[in-house]
Amino acid sequence: MVKIRLSRGGKRNDPSYRIIAIDSRKKRGGESLAVLGFWHPKSKLIKIDRKKIDEWAEKGAQISPAVIKLIGKK
Repeated sequence: MVKIRLSRGGKRNDPSYRIIAIDSRKKRGGESLAVLGFWHPKSKLIKIDRKKIDEWAEKGAQISPAVIKLIGKK
């Protein structure tokens, strides 16, 4: 099963996250199928490719609660 979730990157005390599509059996930092956007919490910068997220969701990907909060979907 494919999930759309956050993958942490950045430096200590300065996190950045990628929004990725990944097989649910892989680790958080494992190889992703697609990068769908990013989020920098400190600078409050968010870039999301909603078209790609919708395409993955149509294919059956589950969206994590954290990503749902970011994109504003319910």
